[in-house]
Order: sequence, then structure tokens, then C-alpha cells
Amino acid sequence: MAEAAWTENEIADLVAKVDDLKRSMGQVIIGQKDVIELLVTCLLAGGHALVEGVPGLGKTLLVKSLAQATDMQFRRVQFTPDLMPSDIVGTEILEEDQATRQRVFRFQQGPVFTQVLLADEINRAPPKTQSALLEAMQERSVTFAGQTHKLPKPFFVLATQNPIEQAGTYPLPEAQLDRFLLRIDVGYPTEIEEIAMVGATTHAGLRDAEPAMTLETLLRLQQLVRDIEIADPMLRYATRLVRATRPAESPVEAIRKHIGWGAGPRAGQALVLASKARALMHGRLAVTREDIGAMLLPVLAHRVLRNFEAEADGILIADVLAALPNEVRID
Repeated sequence: MAEAAWTENEIADLVAKVDDLKRSMGQVIIGQKDVIELLVTCLLAGGHALVEGVPGLGKTLLVKSLAQATDMQFRRVQFTPDLMPSDIVGTEILEEDQATRQRVFRFQQGPVFTQVLLADEINRAPPKTQSALLEAMQERSVTFAGQTHKLPKPFFVLATQNPIEQAGTYPLPEAQLDRFLLRIDVGYPTEIEEIAMVGATTHAGLRDAEPAMTLETLLRLQQLVRDIEIADPMLRYATRLVRATRPAESPVEAIRKHIGWGAGPRAGQALVLASKARALMHGRLAVTREDIGAMLLPVLAHRVLRNFEAEADGILIADVLAALPNEVRID
């Protein structure tokens, strides 16, 4: 870590702000602590998240509370089969100058020009519209009519998919899935959490998340994540884990037997970045094996493809990836 750029007091203050952020979101979102943890991890690492969960689990409220707690602008787009790329990125409109009476084209920004964007049911839009959003995610800019328009900083996309109903959907290609830093699975709440949730949401009015972090603090945290140390053995370990997902060269029998296509180099970058963010969230200034292990499934679940036999036998990708840490060595 570049010690000259950071002081111990500043680092301690920044870590405390992360705790404040999770606490503020937890006052609105009942349960889902692991989901909040992963969502904040993704935000600090500067990536985007793909969330899978059945309707009614509070995914929209989750993202909205994150925007409220960080004082970021929030927009939601419901993806549908008739959604066009211009509905996402914007379009040009013809205006008349009142002084000169000349007609000129002006770019009208679309909903992607925000800081937190919820792309609800992204797999319901056709591939052309999906690509328009994913290009903005990758480049952090939009090019229209030969002009490049920069997106706000920070820019965070949370895209949702419904794992149940697949009729009339356009599944994201693997190359586009690779642009998401993490895939987060949102499960059903426990009975106690669900009782508390039903009680809290059937009273008059819903409370908003209290501001817990400024934009300046968030951008500073994202800089700090990049400066978190990762020792060479940990870097080699993370890289070997990713390489071990490729059947042709994997030492893991479960990978060779059940995986048709492994993760690419971008997965290694995502694993290291996410592990750095997790280390910082837990008050550590260096990545540990625990951090890498915790981020393994969210980073690789959408980047590794099962083969036909594994899909036919109902083998879960999580069960296959669980064998990796025990088979890959650290030196």
C-alpha cells in the first residue's frame, strides 16, 4: 500500500463509514445481511452486480436504500421485449433556436445517466438493448451520433433476473455476463425475518435509509480498495483458482467431469478486486485466503458453464466450485 497517500486515521474513518452504510441499509432491509455485504463489496470494488431472485424479495428496495445511504442518484428501468437502446442511453431531439430560428439536434440523456441504475429483469429485453447497457457499463460512457458522453461517477448497475419464469426472455450471452463483477443470489427470508418484514411494510409509510456516506467518501474508498495489499502467494492462489476452472488444464476432477467452459482472465481480476474490497470491509489492509474463498462463488458462478451431463443430472455450479479451494495449493 502507498503509505504516503493514506494515514491510519483516514483509513479507520473510511472503514467506519462502511459499517455505517451497512447499518443504514439494515434499518430498511430486514434480513439479507449476506446480500447487503456482497452489494457493498461490489460497489467498493467499482463493479456491477447481477442479482437473481424471485419477485417480492425487496431487490428494488435494496438498491434504492443503497442510493439513499450514499446520497447517489437512483433510477430504475423495467426491461421489456419492446425496450429500445435509445430508451436506455438517450436520443437526439430536434429543437429550434428561439433567437436565430435555426433547428439543431440536441442529445437527450436517457436513464443510464445516473449513479445507481436498477435494470429490472434485464433478460426480458432483446440482445441489442442489453448490449447498449452493457457497453455503458464497460466503457462508463455513451457514444451517440459520433459524440462520446461520459457517465457520472460513480456509476453502479444492478441488473436482476427472475430464475423461475424463462418464457419470452433473452438470456445474456457469456461475454456479457463476464462484465458483471459479482452474481448475487437472493434467497427467501427466514420465518422470523419474514414476520418482521410483513409487519414493517404494512404500517403507514416506509422509512428511508439515512445518509451514511458522501460521494467524496465513496470515491475515496474505491481508491483505497485498489491500494489494499495482496501478497504474491495470494495473487498466485487467486489466479490458480480461476485457471483451475478450465477443464483442459484443471487438477480438479469435478471440474473436468462437470464443466464445459471455464472462466477467463477477467475473472481473476474480479476475484482479486472483490477480495480487496472484502478485506477492507473487515478492517484488513491485506487480502487473506478467507477473503478469496468468500468471493469465489459470487465471482465465478456466472463465468463457468456446466456441460450437458452436469445440467441433465442437476449438478449445481456451487457444488462444483466448492471443490476448488481444497484442490488448489498456496505457495
